[in-house]
Parts: sequence; C-alpha cells; structure tokens
Amino acid sequence: MKRLITLLFCLLASTIGISQERETKKDTTKLEEVVIVTRQKLSNYRQEKTLSSIDDYLEKSDKVTMIKRGNYAWEPAVNNMVSDRLVVTIDGMQIFGACTDKMDPITSYVDVSNLEKVTIGSGQEGTENGHCIGGGIDLQLPTSKFNNSGLKTSADLGYETNGNFLATGLDLEYASTDFFINADGIFRKSENYDASGNEEVLFSQFQKYNISLQSGYKLSETHSVDANIIYDRATDVGYPALPMDVSLAEALITSLTHHYQPKDKGLESIETKLYFNTITHIMDDSKRPDVPIRMDMPGWSDTFGFYSKAEGVKDVHHLTLNLNGFYNRSLAEMTMFSNNPNEPDMFMYTWPDIRTLYTGLFAKDDWHISNNKILSTSLRLGYHSNRIAKKVGVQSLQIFHPNIDDKQNRFLMSLASAYHLNNKINNTSFGIGYGERAPSVSEGYGFFLFNSFDNYDYIGNPNLKKEKSIEINAKTKFHLKNLELEVASSFFYISDYIIGEIDPSASSMTIGANGVRLYKGLDNASIFNLNLNANYDFSKKISFNSSLGYSHGKGSNGENLPLIKPFSYLAEINYSTPKFNVALQLEGNGNQSDYSGFYGEDETPAYGILNLNLGNIFYLNSNKLVVKYGIENIFDTHYSTYADWNNIPRQGRNFYVNASCILF
Repeated sequence: MKRLITLLFCLLASTIGISQERETKKDTTKLEEVVIVTRQKLSNYRQEKTLSSIDDYLEKSDKVTMIKRGNYAWEPAVNNMVSDRLVVTIDGMQIFGACTDKMDPITSYVDVSNLEKVTIGSGQEGTENGHCIGGGIDLQLPTSKFNNSGLKTSADLGYETNGNFLATGLDLEYASTDFFINADGIFRKSENYDASGNEEVLFSQFQKYNISLQSGYKLSETHSVDANIIYDRATDVGYPALPMDVSLAEALITSLTHHYQPKDKGLESIETKLYFNTITHIMDDSKRPDVPIRMDMPGWSDTFGFYSKAEGVKDVHHLTLNLNGFYNRSLAEMTMFSNNPNEPDMFMYTWPDIRTLYTGLFAKDDWHISNNKILSTSLRLGYHSNRIAKKVGVQSLQIFHPNIDDKQNRFLMSLASAYHLNNKINNTSFGIGYGERAPSVSEGYGFFLFNSFDNYDYIGNPNLKKEKSIEINAKTKFHLKNLELEVASSFFYISDYIIGEIDPSASSMTIGANGVRLYKGLDNASIFNLNLNANYDFSKKISFNSSLGYSHGKGSNGENLPLIKPFSYLAEINYSTPKFNVALQLEGNGNQSDYSGFYGEDETPAYGILNLNLGNIFYLNSNKLVVKYGIENIFDTHYSTYADWNNIPRQGRNFYVNASCILF
C-alpha cells in the first residue's frame, strides 16, 4: 500500500514537470557510436526530455538525420543516405516495413521504453547485422537482468502545449538471481500541431501505444534464455506532406535468445536468437477532402530469422563472428474506387509478393597492437535471393523490362579496416571500406509507387546491378585541459548508384503526376561529410558544447543528389548541479544552396531557433522523481528544413513538462 501511495504521489507531481539525471562521464557522448536511451539513464548532454520519441533521440547524432513526412514515424538517414542504403535492426533482428511510401520505418515500431541503447555504425562499420552502404542502426533491447533487485516500478507522464500532446507510461520489473520479468507500456497521442503564428498543420495528428514483455531464466552459471515480445499499434496517423494518411500501423515482434558465457577465458560469449515479426500497414485517404479517386493501400511484411554471434579473445586479438539469415515476404496492393458505380474498381499489386532469402557471415578482428594502437578489420559475405511470388507481378514488370525472370540471386561482400591511435591528448582513427548492397523491394519490384516529393510515379527494375561503395573516413579528438575538440569526415564513392530516371515514353497512373521514373543505376555518385564538435568546461557546473556540420553530394550526371544536409550548427550553454540543470540551446541550418531541382527539391532558407530546458531531481526516501520542463522555439520562428518533405513547416513555440517517478 505504501508503494502504491508513493506511485500515486509521483503521478500527481508529474503534472509539474519532468527531468533527467545528467550523466557526467564524457566518454559516453560519442553519439555516432552509441546513444543510451533508457528512461532511467540518458547519457548525452543534449537530451532535453526523458519522454522524447526514438526519432528525437536519433536526430541528436552527428551521423543521423531524420526525414519528416509528418509528426510521426520519421525516416532515419545516415551519412545523408536514406533507409534503402542502411541496415536498421532491432536487437540484431531484421525487420522490414510494410509501406511502399516509407511511412513506417523500423524505428517507428519500438519506443524508448523498450530500449537500452542504440548503436550507430557509420558506413561499413555498420555491417554486423547485414549489408549496407550508408551505415547500420541497431536498436538494442535491455540485456538479461539477474541482479536480485526485487520489484522495481516506474511511471512517466508528459504534456506539451503544441498539438496538445500527451505521453504516459508504466514499467514493472522483478529480478532475482535466476529469473527476471519486465513489462512496459507507453501511450502517445497528439492533435494537429501548430507552426509559427498558430498556423495549424492539418493531418499531423497521431496516436500509438507500445507494449513490451521481456522474461529470462538462468539455466546454470553459464547458460540462460530470454524471450521478448513487442506489440506496437498506431492509429489515425496523419501525414501532412503526403496525399494519404494511415489508419493502422501494427507490428508484433518476437524473439527467443540463448546466452552462453563460459568460464573459459578465450571464449567470452555465444548468443543465438530465433525471431519472427509481422507488420500490417494500411494507407487510406478517406479523411481527406476533395480526393479525385479514393484509394486503399494496405501492405504486409513477415520475417523469420536467426543469428548466432560469438565473441572471444586470442592473445591480442578480440574476435567477433556472426552467422545470420532471414526469410521475408513483402506484399502491398492498391485499390482505386471508381466514382462511377457502373465502372469496376481498379486493383493492382504495388509489391507483387516479393520473397527474400538471405544468409551471411560477419567476422571482425580487433588487433591490439599495443596499449594505444588498435587495427580493426571486418568482413561480411552474404547470399541474397529475391523471388516474385505473384505471376501477375512478373507480367506487369515485363511491360517495362521485357527480359526479366521471377528470381534474382546476388552474392554480396563488405570489407572494412580502421586504425586507431590513442594517447592522453589525442585519439585518432583512419578507415577505409568497400561495400555492396542489393536493391530494396521498391527499387527492384515496386509498381507505380507515387513519390510526392518530386511528383512522379516510380517503377522498379529487377535487373539493377548491385550498388557498390568505396569509403574513406578519418576522425581525431584532442583533449586539452577543459577543452575537447573533435573533427570527423567521410567520403563515399558509390558505383551504380540507384535512383529514378525519367521515362518519357511511360504514362503516369496517379492523377496530376508529372510522369514516370524508372529505377536505374547512375555510373557513380559521391557524398562528402564533415563534422566539428567542441566541448569546454568553464567549471564543474558550467559547460559549453557546440557542433558544426557540412555535407555535399553529386551524381555522375552533374546533378546534386537529393536530401543532402546543408551547413548546420548547434551551440549549447549548460549549468548543472547534482539536483538541477538548465541549458540554453541554439540550433539551425544555413541556406540550402546546393539543392537538387532535378530530383524535386527546392531551396530551403536558413533558419535558427532557440530552446530552453530545465530539470530537477527530487528524492523521496529511496525513490526518485525526475522532472524536466522547458520551451522549444522560444521566438516562434517559422521554418522548415531540407529534411521536411514538401516543405511542411516545423512546430512553432512549444512548452513542455514531463515527469518520471522511479520506485525501488
């Protein structure tokens, strides 16, 4: 009863605000590698809210930007490359969205309440779980907990004025020395948000809930098993930048994992996972006014998979092996309802039941040459096979590509090496890599997929060559008393770069579309990225943090590549004590002068916004109440970024208050 009264008090107190405990260890702020996202412990100084979405957390990384089509389910891009060129996994599990318009990136099917950390691998550093060009994002679930901590609970409540946004969550955990169970649930709901000047952005509402259950049992001192279930359901999701909304986005993600940690000093661990996930995604335009022809566009994606990962040490070598594989079925269809009752409705497959089979092996060796020198080398080899299960799908694609088969097999390879030199003043690394990827389902087999960004219908090409990338990267960090400076850069030269090219002989199906683009491979494209970070501690309580970024991308046809981030900046002054912190933050982008009009972009003006966030921690006996509150976009600036689809405006001024109560 006492625990229940304390919990109710915390929930009542949460109407005042919410905070986070600031982490002071600076070796955990390297966001391009790891972002800690548990609600109880957030390790990065830039985190403003404990109840931020996973999208907000990812956007704090120098390597990651988020493509926004609305107020929900942003698409991650790494090194200015979107999801087709990435491998995004949940705890090493391959999961594929069911939406042809990328309205359900994998990141939308988890919540910060599920996760312990996010690992971001740049370029070929991100290939442990699959082949990629731009990098990998692994959303990692909490590890097994046999810490005998007993019963622990936490509750969260948050509110934001812009969009009348509400978030609430509850977490229950019990752990003994050989058993643990954790149940977690979170609910988020938002009405249409307002841009500057109280301009309502229509169709920007959403609501979702996410429930997860994790349980584990220790079989012996060296063997344990755990099971995970995540159920995520979003409804009434509006997309102001698109012509359609989403009535349902639903995912069931399950896994069973065996852990083996022998007492042998050479073999550190073996982790084997079996998993299954299924996604249903339904687009419709029934709530849109003045629709020429009403459409329903449902999609489904089912994936079965496994991996077995081993880590060990042999003399000065730290070795990692990962054998993994999956089987995926992706199916999407479209029904266009006739306005004339005497005419039949039109039906077609936009993804004609594509079956993908993959198996691959990843190997990595961290060679500790000396105490301050490490040479890391990794290799991934894989077999990738696509098959069109619907005969009508083969026949439809043969209209544009007469010489295609219903099956395509590809052998893929990735290779990377990096040299690290560390000392008391400077940490430096140099890396090179080569990678290949197969075309995505849309690039290879999509049929009349409308892209509202450039207003063209897109047709896939099963005969596309593998996309191949050579990359060079370098990074150096200096430690000079209270000052830290870090410079990081990367360059990608991509052969057979997959992108849509206009086919003047084809007629569009979407009413009002400019025409049709067929996916083809440019001879090559290049992308350059440069980031500068600086941290300075004026005292134990006052610090200054800043970052600058610049990117450039161009194709062999002389055109700028789309969705390349312009000059960006962030500066923050922070005052922090053990129980209170306040930060004033300036962030913005320069003018996007190198935009790609050929691929539907227009010039995005420069902008800068100012944010203020504050936090407090209150201790109630052995329990803790964490409050965070603040103002975003203090001056109600009207702006949109290069990553905002069709220039949808960002939120205007927003007051927020969140609270978390943790009971031990």
